[in-house]
Amino acid sequence: MSPAAKSEPPRGRFITLEGGEGTGKSTLARGLADALRGDGREIVVTREPGGAPGADAIRALLVQGDSGRWSATEEALLFAAARLNHLTHTIKPALSRGAWVVCDRYYDSTRAYQVAAGGLAPATLETLNTLIEAPAPDLTLVLDIDPAAGLARSRGAHVGEDRFERKDADFHARVRAEFLVIAAREPQRCKRIDASQSAADVLIQALAAVSALNSVRQ
Repeated sequence: MSPAAKSEPPRGRFITLEGGEGTGKSTLARGLADALRGDGREIVVTREPGGAPGADAIRALLVQGDSGRWSATEEALLFAAARLNHLTHTIKPALSRGAWVVCDRYYDSTRAYQVAAGGLAPATLETLNTLIEAPAPDLTLVLDIDPAAGLARSRGAHVGEDRFERKDADFHARVRAEFLVIAAREPQRCKRIDASQSAADVLIQALAAVSALNSVRQ
């Protein structure tokens, strides 16, 4: 191995937070970042859609406006474009320099919202993920709560980003069910956490999952 190769930093960790509306993903992202920075790591906290200039511009198209303005296929294409911009300009560079990335939503949200709840063909999402070379997360924390309870505490309307919140109850039930399916299907990657607990208790369980990941990946 060349001296240059030996000096390369180890690849960082990619942690995604998933769940329906009002599950506390943003709160958990901040808590994780504060705790993990205490170990001297560089932590990049980001979100989807968004996380890079181009992706942020697309975000407004997706989370604002009438709830029926886009079909599930149109949404998936917009999410894929935003995700590619996000990966190119934020996530992949951070991982390459050894930073840990904590991302509020990723492609599991597309599977829950556009595939399971919206009717998009699963193969379409797989094709898009392959096209944009979307890496799998090292760890996904699935925050689970009854959709009605989550919607009651969601703050999207306060910032004008409640397009998905205004979908009907059946839509949100399908979203929740799919997140539970994802967590059950990939137990090595996913950890389900009861989001009806206090934020402090959610953080404790999340940090335990991160600690287990770190010990396995050493």
